[in-house]
Amino acid sequence: MSNRVVCREASHAGSWYTASGSQLNAQLEGWLSQAQSTKGPARAIIAPHAGYTYCGACAAYAYKQVDPSITRRVFILGPSHHVPLSRCALSPAEIYRTPLYDLRIDQKVYADLWKTGMFERMSLQTDEDEHSIEMHLPYTAKAMESHKDNLSIVPVLVGALSESKEQEYGKLLSKYLADPSNLFVISSDFCHWGQRFRYTYYDEAQGEIYRSIENLDRMGMGIIEQLDPISFSNYLKKYHNTICGRHPIGVLLNAVTELRKNGVEMNFSFLNYAQSSQCRNWQDSSVSYAAGALIVH
Repeated sequence: MSNRVVCREASHAGSWYTASGSQLNAQLEGWLSQAQSTKGPARAIIAPHAGYTYCGACAAYAYKQVDPSITRRVFILGPSHHVPLSRCALSPAEIYRTPLYDLRIDQKVYADLWKTGMFERMSLQTDEDEHSIEMHLPYTAKAMESHKDNLSIVPVLVGALSESKEQEYGKLLSKYLADPSNLFVISSDFCHWGQRFRYTYYDEAQGEIYRSIENLDRMGMGIIEQLDPISFSNYLKKYHNTICGRHPIGVLLNAVTELRKNGVEMNFSFLNYAQSSQCRNWQDSSVSYAAGALIVH
């Protein structure tokens, strides 16, 4: 038996974000310095997972709410873009590399999650192909750098879950969400609009296409702020908005619902919204980004 540590390489460094640690550090610092910390300390955040040139500034608003002196463990829930998955999957890796420093997977929590029988194991190839978790690693590393020696991460790849499965995973993860030393990062972009995404919903009453997109996104954001999983499901059924992290968001909303049953008070606020470009005609396309934070009282 070899004792070689299994590492997940920073496979999107050099394309989706810079592979230079010093350059990356400076970029993240720049974006974070532009954002205000108003809603901390966050117990959970929703933030985008696109290339940093598109969404780095938006994501900073979520990460600015993280308190590294409280947080010890970061759960990162990202949607699966490349492999069909009807459940959630855990990584075969022990270490996730970033250009800043390596992040260690919490093997104790992983062992507890394995025991439930609710998780699949993704291959290292699947893990390295997927960007939805990786795009949060540099920001997690940056936000937590002052306490990096005590930090571990719990990456979870979230499949195309049914509503009842979202409820089951929400219930399961709610005990971790109840712990102030845990932070949940929910990886999601918002509307993917245009023919290339096969989604061209347009409400002409809003004016330009990009205003219709923003109105649709803000409607969904408002529903997420209500922290009601059923309303969020109904919104998705009605408008089919292409929110790629709808299942990770659904899991979070169900975890919150579980804790609220026990009298825990929480609220969620979105702090920033952006679009990759402004769509004005049917040939255009854009992706929307939103950043927000969940606070436990």
